[in-house]
Amino acid sequence: MIGTSVLIAFTIFVAFAILLLDRLKFLVPFKQHLFHNFGTDIGLFTLLLFLNLFAVLFTFFRRYRLKQTGQKLIHLDKQVKTGQSALSREIAEKYEE
Repeated sequence: MIGTSVLIAFTIFVAFAILLLDRLKFLVPFKQHLFHNFGTDIGLFTLLLFLNLFAVLFTFFRRYRLKQTGQKLIHLDKQVKTGQSALSREIAEKYEE
């Protein structure tokens, strides 16, 4: 879940950076002046933007992709207790030792 969130956040972030670089072509002559005076602010803003994007995606995946995990685990627990699956036999053999 963390890896997926990082991958998607990075993809969106790079797409946003490419869009901004395309739109801000008129600032190229002032590049050295801008980075000299505002480089730390720009870096801090980009870091915060990436972290916020990651947090939103992580929250989204946690809320909507793990929604039915409890129901799946209840189903698996019932199968193990009744002995209806091969998994339950493997677990029983492991705990007998």
